[in-house]
Amino acid sequence: MSLFQSLFARRSQRRSFALLDAAGLCRGLHQGSESPASGKWVEVTESHLAWIGQPLPGSARVAPVVGQPARGRALAA
Repeated sequence: MSLFQSLFARRSQRRSFALLDAAGLCRGLHQGSESPASGKWVEVTESHLAWIGQPLPGSARVAPVVGQPARGRALAA
């Protein structure tokens, strides 16, 4: 039964992150469910070792999801 459950169990999605220095060069790569706590980590579409020591390509960054601000509903008096 556990095999059956493991086939349909929801797995945490692994995301890729790149560590940028003050000059905007890639200094490290990380994969996990969350961004590391310290440093300037940006989410990227995938990880490439060739990026280390180089600026990230423009297409590498994941655009942050910007939600609509919650609108307050007018209350009837």
